[in-house]
Amino acid sequence: MATGASPVRTSGDRLAERLRAVQDLCDRGEPLDSVMASVLAEGLTPAERKRFDADVLAGPLGSRLDIAVKRGAARRREFVTAVKPYLASVDPQVKLDLPVARRLAFHLIDRRGVDELAEGDALSKIVTAAAEPSRRVRKSMRWYADLPLRDELPESLYRLRAADLIPVTQVEDVSWSGDRLRITGHAYLAGLSVRSRRFNRATVVLRGPRWLPPVRLRTRRIHHPEATHGAREAGCNYDWSGFTAELSPWALRWRAAVRAVARGGKRLLRRRGTVRDTTTWRAEIVIWSRGARAVGLLRGPISGRTERPSGLEVRPRWWIRPVWTSDRALQVVLQPTRAELTDVRLDGERLELTVFLPDKKVGRGHARLDGHRIAADFTPVEGGTRVVVPLAVPSLLSERDGGRLWIEPKGDPAAPVMLGAAKESRSVIGDREITVLGDRRDRVIIAAHRVRPVISSVTWGEDGSLTLGGSYPGSGRAQLTIRHRSGLMYAAELERDGSRFTTRITPAAMPRFAETVPLSSGNWSMAVREESGEIIPMRMDHAALDALDENPRVVGGREYRLISTRFDVPVLAAAEVRPDDEKGPGGLHALQRTFYPAERGRELNDATVYVAYDGRQYEGNVRAVYEERVRRGDDREHIWIVKDGAFTPPGSRELGFGPDIRPTVVRAGSREHYAALARSRYVVTNAFLPPWFRAREDQTVVQTWNGSPLKRMGNDLPHMSRDPKPPAWHRQAVEVRGWDLLVAQSPWAVPVLRKAFGYQGEVLESGYPRNDVLSSPDREELATRVRARLGVPEGAKVVLYAPTFRDYDRKNASVKLNLAEARRVLGPGYTFLVRGHSMQATPNVPAGLGIDVTTYPDITDLLLVADVLITDYSSVMFDFAATGRPMVFFTHDLQRYSAKRGLYLDLAAEAPGPLLSGSAEVIEALRTIDEVAAAHADRYARFRHTYAPRDDGKATARLVDHVFAS
Repeated sequence: MATGASPVRTSGDRLAERLRAVQDLCDRGEPLDSVMASVLAEGLTPAERKRFDADVLAGPLGSRLDIAVKRGAARRREFVTAVKPYLASVDPQVKLDLPVARRLAFHLIDRRGVDELAEGDALSKIVTAAAEPSRRVRKSMRWYADLPLRDELPESLYRLRAADLIPVTQVEDVSWSGDRLRITGHAYLAGLSVRSRRFNRATVVLRGPRWLPPVRLRTRRIHHPEATHGAREAGCNYDWSGFTAELSPWALRWRAAVRAVARGGKRLLRRRGTVRDTTTWRAEIVIWSRGARAVGLLRGPISGRTERPSGLEVRPRWWIRPVWTSDRALQVVLQPTRAELTDVRLDGERLELTVFLPDKKVGRGHARLDGHRIAADFTPVEGGTRVVVPLAVPSLLSERDGGRLWIEPKGDPAAPVMLGAAKESRSVIGDREITVLGDRRDRVIIAAHRVRPVISSVTWGEDGSLTLGGSYPGSGRAQLTIRHRSGLMYAAELERDGSRFTTRITPAAMPRFAETVPLSSGNWSMAVREESGEIIPMRMDHAALDALDENPRVVGGREYRLISTRFDVPVLAAAEVRPDDEKGPGGLHALQRTFYPAERGRELNDATVYVAYDGRQYEGNVRAVYEERVRRGDDREHIWIVKDGAFTPPGSRELGFGPDIRPTVVRAGSREHYAALARSRYVVTNAFLPPWFRAREDQTVVQTWNGSPLKRMGNDLPHMSRDPKPPAWHRQAVEVRGWDLLVAQSPWAVPVLRKAFGYQGEVLESGYPRNDVLSSPDREELATRVRARLGVPEGAKVVLYAPTFRDYDRKNASVKLNLAEARRVLGPGYTFLVRGHSMQATPNVPAGLGIDVTTYPDITDLLLVADVLITDYSSVMFDFAATGRPMVFFTHDLQRYSAKRGLYLDLAAEAPGPLLSGSAEVIEALRTIDEVAAAHADRYARFRHTYAPRDDGKATARLVDHVFAS
């Protein structure tokens, strides 16, 4: 809520605004002259200038330096020329106190010539090495950074200082054991292993107001190997970085009492009454580890219960509360209850709150709801003062956000109203509600918003099902929706009974087009979707939080947890269960540097590894090759790489080819994954393989790729021609050297693919195996099954809308085609299937206007049932040409896309359908599709002959005969 008052600008605000302005210029990619003009602007005192210089060199200018170094000599020259005069004016101590990588880079810029730095590689060496996690060396009980140019620069520049020794912390539990506060977690200095208790100490310290003595908690190190698994550094051991610390409330109480006496005396001298005051301590951790000492804030609560630690009432109306700041740092607060809510009553258009001020007789004052001052009725009563705060319901309902309630007795500082023993309330008014709730610090928050579903019961079944129950006043159909940050969403029906609801899902078996799949890893937010399409976020009932079971449930090698994060926001977390030796960079390092090389030295197995889109899908050319071999009875071992439980590959029985052949399923990233790629004779894929893979001389790698290229790719992209070459160029070059066979759809595609990949090996112009089904004699029967699986009404005309991704707009989830207008013009006889690209945000398809088939396993099935294809710059046009059915091209951004990405074809001259720039034109083309198809029949025939001449139903057989016949 607006406060109605202009804040007083402080020095800290001025510095933050200046730094933010520089950061914004850098984020927008503004010219360096503009950035430096903002950096050099006047208006700061000498002390402020030092702080600003330190922040801007470590932050925005440091990041700009990294970019300039990677972009080549010209950009390095520009950066060094612009920054060198500024560095000469920076205080030497500021430059010395920078983080070590920044310190070295700016020292070079300060001391060496522009030509030397622009044409040489000194800056590149520093920046590249600094990008690797924390490399440390010890010399004579001092720690130094292991960075390049040690023979050329002073050793003192490499010494680790306070800016480099910032503890890495995570707090896993904050709870009360009797009357003692216990804090458990881990803390270490990055790059400094702690394998035992020796030379390894840590102390949690609470620091309050400046003149109060700090509180040192009794802290001991504990064995905590999870810290090693989760660390960013490979090769470091943090097994003994765990800690547990205990706090006695008495240590805070006597310090707060001393402070209260001092502050009370000052108020009495000013002829003001004493006021019980809150004292806040920030939690720090002091680490002594192998000769290094560092101090840092205790940060990082794990999600769930640790984010909402409970308080302890140490004496009547005095509470000790551990709390988290907005930047996730731990504080401990000794807080008196100066104002306590006792009653909430709704009377027509008036919400009346009654508040009690203990031990205070006050006759005048007012209340405040965030920045809005409100008249209140103060009445002295026995033991204190009763305050009645009237709130106008219409005014509350017009606000968009909530606010904290304060009481301001005349002559005293404002007191936050605490919930105390009062019950939280929700007053429903139409489709909105006014809530009076406590926050994680028990302060009263008043808000008005759309009526929200509130979860009050959570039950896990033995089969892994999750049942949620709670309150949600209203009527009509509604669905529980769970949504991943990628945009993927699932829905389950809400069963409503008056103001109550229940719903049930099975996270390990979510329905997807007549099959079930587990939830992919990550956090899934929870909401309710009304029939109108409105999405309402869910919340947890605060009364149910203490009893909420946040323990993981393991089903099928995956674990699921329902947690309440950010206090009362329900989240369903999913993750793969992995062995300890596969976790974190340490496990990854061991697999790639030790296990995989050892496996490559062993004898090959007569097995084939199938990898489709990194193991995310069972589809396309890879699927077709596997199924053809199974159909032929090839009983050699078939290994499918599956990422995140995305699919279960069928065996010969499920495919209808006999009961004998079952594929081996290997989890992507597992030890078995490394072993399979190291020892299998054949590898069939349609995309790049993991960067750690190196093909053996006696292996055969078949690259089927994922489509004939329409948009420029690989070496034909602008950034791939930079000097020096970007990491992506080297990554591709290494990958391509391992290919033994590249599959092409047409003679036209061969030189394009060769140039884009820099590939000189064998190419097989077999056509694409995945398209054989489009020419199969059984295609009508297969199409009928697919239509039933999709829920397409019988007799409906199917329109598939399959746009590609935009490099410049990947987060856009809008559907450019106006589906509502299409339904109005074309009528109910059409069904629209919307297929988003995996590299674009999942499309937001309005309910009832189309079917979102983005997660449908295989796009070839969709081509099989589509009567018309609408696309833009997607290679799906080459595949769909095998059907002979009409295509329409919705190229609303053709000029921009061509300029940004580039195309291999002149669509205006060669597209087998009309190029249309507006949704209305597309809808009109669909209405007259027979005439449109006839008008483009000759171009369609030429297109098919040129770009898909071998998609004749026999492409898979040609490929399998060529590679596996022996």
